[in-house]
Amino acid sequence: MSLITDIMHYNKQFVETKQYHEFLTTKFPDKRMVVLTCMDTRLVELLPKAMNLHNGDAKIIKNAGAIVSHPFGSIMRSIIVAVYQLDADEVFVIGHYDCGMTGLNSETIISNAKKRGISDDVIATLGHSGIDLSRWLAGFNHAREGIEKSVNIIRNHPLLPKNLPVHGLIIDPETGRLDLIEDGYASL
Repeated sequence: MSLITDIMHYNKQFVETKQYHEFLTTKFPDKRMVVLTCMDTRLVELLPKAMNLHNGDAKIIKNAGAIVSHPFGSIMRSIIVAVYQLDADEVFVIGHYDCGMTGLNSETIISNAKKRGISDDVIATLGHSGIDLSRWLAGFNHAREGIEKSVNIIRNHPLLPKNLPVHGLIIDPETGRLDLIEDGYASL
């Protein structure tokens, strides 16, 4: 049986037995917060538990490394929507130790893409189009560096209010311990 078949079979039973009832909430975050965090599988359940978050408490945005790579990209758009449309009053940027973005090697990713069928012509065309894959696929040297950069972009965004607390934290993916890197209240 394929993964999608397993998922669809489970989902049918989930809906028929009304298991969704325990997750009913509104689209507005009860704790009025938005969290930008990493997509790491170890954080799926650990991060909300470590922060005492339950379904409906926060808007959670995930990407590789909890990175805001462009001030007008989709991550910033999501944060802006959370603040102005969904009543979030604080932003938490939460990276983690042992992140796959630490020391990310863009050449390895490009090589692996080629092994999976992406042609040299496509790579060359992107380069000629002004897309620097080495820069776009870059990570950071330490999770702290990524968090500080993302917090800075959010905190100084021209479309966000200056009194918006933007916090930066790093979580230990084994224990759930949170280390405060940037206290958003201190910068107000």
